[in-house]
Amino acid sequence: MNGPSALVTTTTGTAAAQSPDTARLTRVRAALEAAERGDFDASQYADLARDPLWGWIEHAALRRDIDTLDPARAQAFLRRHQGQRVATAFREAWLAATARREDWIAFTTAWTPGFTDDDLRCADLKARQALGHADAAWRADAQAMWRQAGKSLPAACDAPMAVLADAGDLPSPLRWERIDRAIGAGEPGVIRAAALGLPTEERALAEDYAAFLQAPHERALAWPKNQRSRRVVVQGLARLAKDNPEAAETQLATHAPTLQLDAKERGQVLHAIALWTVASYGPDSARRLAAVPIEAYDGRLHEWRVREAMARSDWSAALAALRLMPPAQRGDSRWQYFEARLSELTGDRATARRLYAEAARKPEFHGFLAADRIRQAYALCPLTPEDDPAARKEVARDPALVRALALYRLGRPGWAQREWDDALSRFDDTQRRMAVAEAQASGWFDRAVFNLGKQRDELRLYHLRFPLHHDATIRREATRQQLDPAWVAAEIRAESIFNPTARSSANAMGLMQVIPATGAAVASRIGLPWTGPEMLYDPDANIAIGTAYLRQLMDKYGGQPYTTIAGYNAGPAPLARWQAQRPGMDPDFWIETISYKETREYVARVLAFSVIYDWRLNGDAATLSDRLRGITDGPRKRLECPEPEAAVAPAPVAKPGKRTRTRR
Repeated sequence: MNGPSALVTTTTGTAAAQSPDTARLTRVRAALEAAERGDFDASQYADLARDPLWGWIEHAALRRDIDTLDPARAQAFLRRHQGQRVATAFREAWLAATARREDWIAFTTAWTPGFTDDDLRCADLKARQALGHADAAWRADAQAMWRQAGKSLPAACDAPMAVLADAGDLPSPLRWERIDRAIGAGEPGVIRAAALGLPTEERALAEDYAAFLQAPHERALAWPKNQRSRRVVVQGLARLAKDNPEAAETQLATHAPTLQLDAKERGQVLHAIALWTVASYGPDSARRLAAVPIEAYDGRLHEWRVREAMARSDWSAALAALRLMPPAQRGDSRWQYFEARLSELTGDRATARRLYAEAARKPEFHGFLAADRIRQAYALCPLTPEDDPAARKEVARDPALVRALALYRLGRPGWAQREWDDALSRFDDTQRRMAVAEAQASGWFDRAVFNLGKQRDELRLYHLRFPLHHDATIRREATRQQLDPAWVAAEIRAESIFNPTARSSANAMGLMQVIPATGAAVASRIGLPWTGPEMLYDPDANIAIGTAYLRQLMDKYGGQPYTTIAGYNAGPAPLARWQAQRPGMDPDFWIETISYKETREYVARVLAFSVIYDWRLNGDAATLSDRLRGITDGPRKRLECPEPEAAVAPAPVAKPGKRTRTRR
């Protein structure tokens, strides 16, 4: 399948392929493809001249030959579509093209202030210089580019920076300002480049600073004992700690007294040493964590101190470390749950009960676990507002939103995003929610994930935030593989947010983000004819292969869903290491002590999503404690709204009916 247009369903169950505008979108797709091939003839598509997407068709045609495009045509297009996102997209491309061919008059004619792209900003400097406008304002703008954030500048900036240097407008203080920013950003290459115009001795010192960031050395002991030298030492040793905490610890002992590092500066290095030791549970973890002054602790290191003690099953030490957290961090449901768990393990059942009850009020992974510990219903307060039909229609008619949804259905997500952002820039909170509902009706499910949550109650819009699509296929394939359908839906939500054409940087494809090599092997094993990687964009095929792969991992990893989920995300080698490090550990502690942040949070997220999808599919849920171990036929739980939220939303949680949506 070629894109979302083949897969879209509406909230009423009507397939988008049967909607009245399907023929129009087919024509638009053909026009776009012709434009991108270079054989577009506007007269052949005269029926689309008043179409909302005509501007994007024109854009595609102009982009095809943009390096030879007549400036008059470009300016005419920009005038016709002024104020629309299609004009912004084209302007960016046109400015880049005119800069490549150094047509500075055309560039300046199209230029508008406000671009943040460094290439374009430096092209603007080149244009102004070439046209004789290198005045005081030009110099100020060029110096601002020079100063910024210590990062490397693109090649387009070389010429303006050379003009500054030749004119004596990059004096030593300005060079050192850039070097200081580069030190903070850890950019030795930028330090060396900025040092080129310094006096000989200053340049040698700057280059030695750059060398230290790459590989700390003893020459630093002879540096000036000033703040800049100390910053370099702190930065360099902290970088070294990531790869070699032992060497960083040794060199800190030598450099700290000589360069007179203060307690805060020592603490920064000790923080890095401890962090990169405990991140792999090295044998010196506890000692190095204890060496960090409490003032140098941040939220991340507090968490790792707790995890390190948990990994050793030292419950008292873990509890003591947890209670050193700042109140806001300690009040998170994760740490409320673990403080309760650790209190229980160390004999304080009253505190444990109180903390479990607090954590259980939150519809999150640890809140669900806490509810299981005290045999309480899961907290869930769904919100299903009734929209005013007239207001909903007005939102649906917004020109930018119309274009956004059509472009998404045509498989043009980048263009769709531009139009979507334009529409949302004018919407209030209610209209934004309605726009998300319209997007979901067009199969663009991730809008709820990325655009709801600004207001607290929006997190309760579970029917939008947890879409349920292809549920008949999910049920069928989950049953075939003896898996929980709610788990399969949760995996899809976590992996692709129900986008059938999702593709990751690692080339994982489709709803369940299957790597083509894995897909081919699994398809062969289950007798599904493999027609190539594009097959993974077919929802039915992807779900069949993805569920079979989950079953394969379940069998390989001992039938435990929580370890299977970890292996699905991180791969077999890290999982084998974690299993060997902590065999027999209770699932909640094992998950929390996973060393990869991404995997640790992924496992918790998928399991929490499974509870919500169980409710969506069945109206209640298997307990999370059973779900961790793959038990789905045990007692089931209600999901209900606890006080005081019930005073705001008193309606009981309705059991959603089972839906089977039409799929193409």
